[in-house]
Amino acid sequence: MLLRKSPSPEATIRSSEITPQSVFEQPHPTRRRFLTGAATLGAAALAARTIPSLISPPTTVEAAEQLVTIPSKYNLSDPETPLAKASTYNNFYEFGTDKSDPSHEAHRLPTRPWPIQITGMVKKPQTINIDDLIHYRPLESRVYRFRCVEAWSLIIPWDGYSLSEFINFCQPLASAKYVQFFSYNNKSVMPDEPSGYNWPYREGLRMDEAMNPLTLLTFGCYGQVLPNQNGAPVRVIVPWKYGFKSAKSIVRFHFTDKQPETTWNEADGREYGFYSNVNPNYDNARWSQAHERRLDSSVFPRNIPTQMFNGYGDQVASLYAGMDLKKFY
Repeated sequence: MLLRKSPSPEATIRSSEITPQSVFEQPHPTRRRFLTGAATLGAAALAARTIPSLISPPTTVEAAEQLVTIPSKYNLSDPETPLAKASTYNNFYEFGTDKSDPSHEAHRLPTRPWPIQITGMVKKPQTINIDDLIHYRPLESRVYRFRCVEAWSLIIPWDGYSLSEFINFCQPLASAKYVQFFSYNNKSVMPDEPSGYNWPYREGLRMDEAMNPLTLLTFGCYGQVLPNQNGAPVRVIVPWKYGFKSAKSIVRFHFTDKQPETTWNEADGREYGFYSNVNPNYDNARWSQAHERRLDSSVFPRNIPTQMFNGYGDQVASLYAGMDLKKFY
């Protein structure tokens, strides 16, 4: 069992003092298709027709439970993506394949009780409680770029602490070279889950990637608990990789000495490599990665150049020194 370590009053400030609270908006029921062209005038007109709820989500919702966080050095000056967009334009295939499906369907996800298994090459396999995990360390508020393989991007303030701290608690054996994440899966809760995939959703990282300080064990965003569609109650954020590497709704951490199977790499290894580092110089089978469409407070997505490692090269490029990033994509 994890020991609760609540942050001292002197070391913390409430999230309401960090992130302004506002009335957030629900998704429009209209289905949206992803914008595939550059952000030209014609593409903007297409966006107005196909993703209207990103432009003007119409109704309000009740604010979620607030989190107590402390400031972090991992912050960006870029304008944040409004929560109304970040929580209504999501990939979460277990709740449907349209971007708007998770915001409509993920309310069925039960987030308590939420036992979490620690298995594989560790000194002591065990099961722990989500609330003990949340209180294991003070939660930091980190503003990260979040880049999806489909060439859209967001700026999101995530709340959590470095995954390395939790891995140290797990006490993996020296022979463990990878950590694998297993997501929640329940067909009665996820009736729209598409066939043809080997569920549950699985992802994984090399141990040095998982231990990098940027890799965030995440419990909230925008100063409040994660919306279900954003991966409640716990996920990882790996900001220099494409978004599908940041596994949602995790129920198991498995340590192994072999490169683990991952859902998208298994489904289409040509398009979804195990590493999946953001790389403007390497296109996948369907999309150019040279540019991205940034979802922010502007009316239409902005077309901007993609940065190598999503702009985090100073912190992570050394992890891949000497590797052919077109072979190990």
